[in-house]
Amino acid sequence: MKRTTHSAVSDDRNENIEIWINGEFFPRHEAKISVFDSGFLVGDGIWEGMRLHEGKFAFLDRHLDRLFAGAAAIDLDIGLDREGLSNALNATVERNAMQDDIHVRLMITRGDKSTPSQHPSNCLGGPNIVIIAEHKTADPDVQKNGITLFTATVRRPGPEILDQRLNCHSKLHEVIALIQATKAGADEALMLDPTGAVATCNATNFFCVSDGNLLTSSGRYNLNGITRQVVLEVARLNDIPTAERSFSLTDVYYSSEAFVTGTFGGLTPVIEVDGRVIGSGSEGPMTRRLRKLYESAVEADIRS
Repeated sequence: MKRTTHSAVSDDRNENIEIWINGEFFPRHEAKISVFDSGFLVGDGIWEGMRLHEGKFAFLDRHLDRLFAGAAAIDLDIGLDREGLSNALNATVERNAMQDDIHVRLMITRGDKSTPSQHPSNCLGGPNIVIIAEHKTADPDVQKNGITLFTATVRRPGPEILDQRLNCHSKLHEVIALIQATKAGADEALMLDPTGAVATCNATNFFCVSDGNLLTSSGRYNLNGITRQVVLEVARLNDIPTAERSFSLTDVYYSSEAFVTGTFGGLTPVIEVDGRVIGSGSEGPMTRRLRKLYESAVEADIRS
């Protein structure tokens, strides 16, 4: 993998993991879903990415809240309740003897169809549920030295087109934005909303720091990120001036620090945007402080 917020230290144990599919376990290289699956055919599904710390899922309730909200939004009957999904997640990490530095991807589609089509009535049965747990430690070089961003021409649409708070399988606009960024020589993409204000990145949420104030988007045009929520909460609890509002690239270029948030990487510094060096071109004091506060929040959650 190229340099991204999802860069991980190579781990040979992942070759032998077992993957949970609809209540059964399969070796990694034997795990398969039908070509008639709704997610494969039309991107009809939802997902969550989670981290396991010391044998416990961080912010599990928040992730399940977001998952079931997404299921309700797309009228998808998951077929399992919160306890059932929690049991499946725990069974997967236990099957693989996993305790720490684990990333888990939970994916749910509307299920197999009788023929390639959009219409949900062509589904043959219940949903397909897949849980992939891998040994993943974030690349320390990326966390230390940060990433570069390029502002893509692809915009984040409004909720009248596709609500960006919905963690769904339809991610093509984000992929195209990322391709633009990498072809421009950057690591990842910064994306604007329909008004031209800064929205988010292709796979993470964006923050910048100006005059000691923490600034992020209004939230209308970006994923309802769990890490984003926690960073905002710990900032306010520690009297760090924080604003969720519309702002432009001018604000970004002038900022003293920038970073992105995500479940896998936590807080990752942004050292350059569109060829402009941000601040000193390295991780800033606010980013370091917020990372420590975030890590303390993770620790508190798994101890609760």
